[in-house]
Amino acid sequence: MIKIQNFINGRYMDPVGGEHLDNYEPAKGRVYSTIPRSGAEDVKLAADAAKAAFPEWSSMRLEKRSKILYRLSELIDQNLDRLAEAESRDNGKPLWLAKEVDIPRARDNFRFFATAIQHFASESHRTSDTIINYTTRKPIGVAGCISPWNLPLYLFSWKVAPALAAGNTVVAKPSEVTPMTAYLLGELCNEAGMPAGVFNIVHGLGAEVGNAMVEHPDIPMISFTGGTVTGATIARTAAPMFKKLSLELGGKNPNIIFDDCDFDKAIATSLNSSFANQGQICLCGSRMYIQRGIYERFRDEFVRRVSEFKVGDPMDENNRMGALVSQPHFEKVKSYIQLAQEEGGRILTGGEEVKLSGEFANGWFLRPTVIEGLHEQCRTNQEEIFGPVVTLQPFDTEEEAIALANSTTYGLAATVWTENVRRAHRVADQLKSGIVWVNCWLVRDLRTPFGGVKSSGVGREGGWEALRFFTEPKNICIKFD
Repeated sequence: MIKIQNFINGRYMDPVGGEHLDNYEPAKGRVYSTIPRSGAEDVKLAADAAKAAFPEWSSMRLEKRSKILYRLSELIDQNLDRLAEAESRDNGKPLWLAKEVDIPRARDNFRFFATAIQHFASESHRTSDTIINYTTRKPIGVAGCISPWNLPLYLFSWKVAPALAAGNTVVAKPSEVTPMTAYLLGELCNEAGMPAGVFNIVHGLGAEVGNAMVEHPDIPMISFTGGTVTGATIARTAAPMFKKLSLELGGKNPNIIFDDCDFDKAIATSLNSSFANQGQICLCGSRMYIQRGIYERFRDEFVRRVSEFKVGDPMDENNRMGALVSQPHFEKVKSYIQLAQEEGGRILTGGEEVKLSGEFANGWFLRPTVIEGLHEQCRTNQEEIFGPVVTLQPFDTEEEAIALANSTTYGLAATVWTENVRRAHRVADQLKSGIVWVNCWLVRDLRTPFGGVKSSGVGREGGWEALRFFTEPKNICIKFD
């Protein structure tokens, strides 16, 4: 039994209250570790440590701060296998996926921001021959970073890396469902030479630890990734305190496939964009709109390939999908499959539990599910399921496809498949999404802004947008005649 601890002021420690929570291994459906059930006192300890460390870290020469973060990226790379195995066991995702995506992306996040901060420039404006205005951007203080369970270390680092690079100190809360790789990151920070108190991790429940972070007066900014309902709760608390907020929330992403697409590429990529990480990625395309001219051909080939997916032991590289992250989430996804049938949907493949034997007999495995015959306004097509469930619907015109894609309250990402360059630009421009991929999916340039519109969030992460969020601009006007 592994005992996870908080990481505060450069050392591991138990929670003040002495309580712990069970942490389950999804593929086996059993407890394999415990995590602290921290509370406001633990958050205070972390915030105090971060506040005390801020003067040294924020005033440190950029080259030295960059070197520490770059060294951390190297240590993540050196520990890739260890971290990937921990991520797979803790989350239920296939080991090959953690090795190819999660841990390398975490490494790259620290590497990118370690170098980006050295090129982060401010502006100056010459107002007249005797007046000049220039803008400084300085770190703010203690950053509160709250990350989700679907891409644990990847999205944890996506917040922590720019906050630290900008010169802030951090109090971070990983998801209580997947705490393991964040726990391991603490020791790598020490090995990289990060001063004590600069980076702190407090484990526990969102309603207890997360809420205490949002309410703490010495944490002036909150970067949160998670559900839209939770994001709204955070905003209600933080707004009257005038805290800076970055909210990356839910998605119900459309995948629009025109009949002039590259059929083979559209099929292959759509399989991945629908079911990667068991569909537990906020960017997955869960609503597929296919132009009528190729609808039946595309549907039949897509369903055939989905039906051949291997689901099972995440450590087996031959399995395309692993386990869902937790039993409550497993039950939630199953309830939506039942709802889809009640709403008139036809299950073309999947929809049932995958029962394995031996040590995996109690794991939370679900066969990937494809459904057609649903109206765009039904709950299945309007609410975020966040699992291996996609719906198919035909369309006739470009205008209809855009209307269908924009029909939900979400606006995180969209995918468009067409060989017509004019159409690609027209459709991408009219989609109400923060990110639009054309003839690809999940191609990420870390310099570009990341985030959604409508109920999918507030603000942007990535590149200069992240560094701007974690700094405060000040205009200085000098008259020198």
